[in-house]
Amino acid sequence: MSLRLRLSLILGTAFVLIWALAAAWMLRDLRQQMMFSLDQRLVASARMVAGLIDQLPQPLTSQGDGTRLSADQLSVPDGMACQVTSLRGEILARSHQHADQHLEDGQGGFHDQMIDGARWRSFTFAHGDIRITTADRHLEREALNRSILLAASAPVLVALLGSLGLLWIGIGKGLAPLNWMREALRRRSPDSVEPLQIKAVPSELQPLLDTQNQLFLRIGQTIERERRLTGDAAHELRSPLTAIKTHLQVARMTDGLVREQALAHAEEGADRLHRTLEQLLLLARVEGSLSFDDGVQCSADQVARQAIQDTGDNRRIVLNAPPPAAGALLDMPGALAVAALRNLLDNALRHSSGEAPVELEVQVDGEQVGFLVRDHGPGIPEQDLQHLTQRFWRNGHSEGSGLGLAIVQAIVQRCACSLNFDSRSDGLRVLLRMPLKASA
Repeated sequence: MSLRLRLSLILGTAFVLIWALAAAWMLRDLRQQMMFSLDQRLVASARMVAGLIDQLPQPLTSQGDGTRLSADQLSVPDGMACQVTSLRGEILARSHQHADQHLEDGQGGFHDQMIDGARWRSFTFAHGDIRITTADRHLEREALNRSILLAASAPVLVALLGSLGLLWIGIGKGLAPLNWMREALRRRSPDSVEPLQIKAVPSELQPLLDTQNQLFLRIGQTIERERRLTGDAAHELRSPLTAIKTHLQVARMTDGLVREQALAHAEEGADRLHRTLEQLLLLARVEGSLSFDDGVQCSADQVARQAIQDTGDNRRIVLNAPPPAAGALLDMPGALAVAALRNLLDNALRHSSGEAPVELEVQVDGEQVGFLVRDHGPGIPEQDLQHLTQRFWRNGHSEGSGLGLAIVQAIVQRCACSLNFDSRSDGLRVLLRMPLKASA
C-alpha cells in the first residue's frame, strides 16, 4: 500500500466519521424541529377551528351520527382531520367522511392513536363546552420527514465527496517532494555518490534529505577507503612476492652457501607475506559484521597475559597488573581485546632499542580498564602521531606491515574503546582503554 493511499484512508476515515456525526446531529435536530412544527400546526388548526365556531350564527347540534363538515369549511389543511365533540362525547362536527373514523379526544393535549390500522397524531383543545381534535397521519409525517431529510442530506453528501477528492489531490501535492527525491535517485548512475540537490524541500523532509546525503558521503568515504586499501595492499604484497621470486631464481642458478642464503631470504619473504595477509584478514573481519563473541568472559589480567604470550617474546615484556585486574571482566569479546593489545606490544617491541624492555601496566578505573604500553625507543615526531593508525603507514624503516595500529583503531571504533598516544624523548606511551562489565 502506497503512502498516499494510506494517508488518504486514515484522513478520509476521520473525515467520514466527523461528517457522519455532524450530519446525524443535524438531521436529528432537523427531524425534531419538523415534528415540533407539525405539532404546532395541529395546535394552530384547532385554535383556528375554535375561532370559526365562535363566528357561527347558531351553535352546533348533534344530528344523527354527526354533522359533516368539509375540511374547507373547517379551514383544515389537506391531509388533516378535525372533529368537534361536546363535553359528553357527542360528535358535533367532523371533516372526515367515514363514521368509523372516530378520533379519541381523551383529556386534551397530544395523543398517538390507531385508526383502521393507521397511526395518527392528534391534539385536543377544550374550548368552552366543546372539544376540538385535530389529527394527521404518522405515515404522511414520515413521508414529509424523509423528503426533507433527503433534501438536506444531498448537500452533505456532495460536500463529503468533494472533501475526499480535495484530500486525495492535496496529499498527492504534499508528497510531491518525495517523488522528486525518488526520481532524482532513479536517474543517478550506479556509481554516483554525489549529494542530492533538491530545492524547495519541506522542513519535514529536510532531515530525510540530509540523512540521505550523509549516507552518500559515508558510502563515498568507504569506497575511497577500500580503493586505497586495495592499492596499498597490492603494493605491499607485490614487494615480498617480487623478493621471493628473485631469491628463488638465485637459488635455482647457484649452489652451496649462496643457494642456502637465497632460500632463507625467500622464506623470510614468505613469512612477511603470510603476516601481512593475516593482518589484512583480521582487519577485514574487524571492520565487517563478523561476530567475535564466543560467550567467554575474560578479565583484564587474562587479556594482558594472553597478549604477552602471543607476541612470542614475553621475556622482554614487564607486566604490572594490580590484584583488582583479575576480577575486572571486559565488556567486549576477548579475542578482539587480545588482538588489540598484542598489536600494541608487537609495535613496541619493534621500536624498542636493542634488548630494552617493554612495560605493560594494567589500570583498573571504575567502568574502564586501561592498558598502558611503554617502549624505550626514539619516540615519534609530533607531526607523525596523526598518521600512526593509517593503513600501511610506517615510521622510518620499520619492518612491520603497517597494519597493526590500523587494526587497533578499528577495534577501538567497534568496541567503544579509546586510544591515546604520548611520544616522549625516552619512548612512546600508548594508553588503550576498554569498557568493563557493570557489576551486579
